[in-house]
Amino acid sequence: MERKTSSQFLRVKCNDCENEQVIFDHASTSVKCSVCGRTLVEPKGGKAEIKGEIIEVLK
Repeated sequence: MERKTSSQFLRVKCNDCENEQVIFDHASTSVKCSVCGRTLVEPKGGKAEIKGEIIEVLK
């Protein structure tokens, strides 16, 4: 039996420099863009707040 999870990895594009990074949608720490330093993800106790543009949901 396959187990369905609600958490996913996402490819997110930074709104400032357009760098793309893979992030976890239930991140427990802030994630910053590796190029310009803008915050891409902020933890919210469950599903994180995504501050960039979601390009793709990875399987």
